[in-house]
Amino acid sequence: MNSLLLLDTCAVIWIANNEPIAKDARDAIAAALGADEPIFVSPISAWEIGLIAARGRISLQMSPEKWFERLLKAPGVYLADMPPQVLIASSFLPGAHPNDPADRIIAATAREYGYRVVTRDRRLLAYADAGYCGALVC
Repeated sequence: MNSLLLLDTCAVIWIANNEPIAKDARDAIAAALGADEPIFVSPISAWEIGLIAARGRISLQMSPEKWFERLLKAPGVYLADMPPQVLIASSFLPGAHPNDPADRIIAATAREYGYRVVTRDRRLLAYADAGYCGALVC
């Protein structure tokens, strides 16, 4: 499986806020940056961040648009592709997949491109443990 990383929305927020993440995730991110490998963020994370901000569950110190724009300017961080086939695939995931639409899109993206999802989401981790995608606990 590919070693390229796809940050789940929760990972994006923790990393952007300099909150602690698991050592293996820190090491994998540092290794990717050191090897000049891209670290991907799904466009669906922009939607999730907007929702979280709109509901007052996060304070960004700027608009969600500016916050996400700043995230994508960080060294090594790139926007993952989200073509129609990934969106359609998210509706037909095998196994006991996550029910959350954003998590389904992230899982489908990871499956399509062979990414490892960096997350703490229990459902995404269980989906990875079942062998349907790669994941790394953050």
